[in-house]
Amino acid sequence: MANQTTEVLTGAVVLAAAVGFFLYAADVTGQGGGSDRDSYHASFTSVEGVSVGTDVRMGGVKVGTVTSLELDPLTFRAEAKFTVDSVLKLPEDTAVLISSEGLLGGNFVELLPGGSPFELDPGAEIENTQSSVSLVQLLLRFVTGEGDAG
Repeated sequence: MANQTTEVLTGAVVLAAAVGFFLYAADVTGQGGGSDRDSYHASFTSVEGVSVGTDVRMGGVKVGTVTSLELDPLTFRAEAKFTVDSVLKLPEDTAVLISSEGLLGGNFVELLPGGSPFELDPGAEIENTQSSVSLVQLLLRFVTGEGDAG
C-alpha cells in the first residue's frame, strides 16, 4: 500500500512539473491568457536573429513577444506577428525595427511610436519597418570599400 502511495505522489509531482513547463512556454510565446495583449503584424526583408519568443520592446522595456514568423511565398518577405500589452495604444505611424542589443548581443523587435493622434486597431499591419542589419555584410562593405562615394 505504501508503494502505491509513493507512485501516486511521484506521478503527481511529474504532472505538476509538466503543467508548469506548459504554462511557462505559453507565457513566453505570448499564447497564454495571463494578461491582455493585442496582436499586430509587420513585413520585413530580413528577420535575421529574431525567433518566436523574441522580446518586443518600447523604450527599452519589454512590452510583448514575437508569436510567429513566416515567409510570404508571393513577396518573399518575412511576416512577423507579435503581441503588445493592450494598455499601449499604438499610433498609426508607429515604426517597427529589428534592433541589436550590442555587438555580441541578440536581436529584438523595437517599437517606435509616432505622433499621430489616430491609433492602430488590434490585428493591424504596421507598414513602417526596418529589417535587421547583418554585421557580416557591414564588415564586408567596410573592408571592400563598397558603397563609398568616391
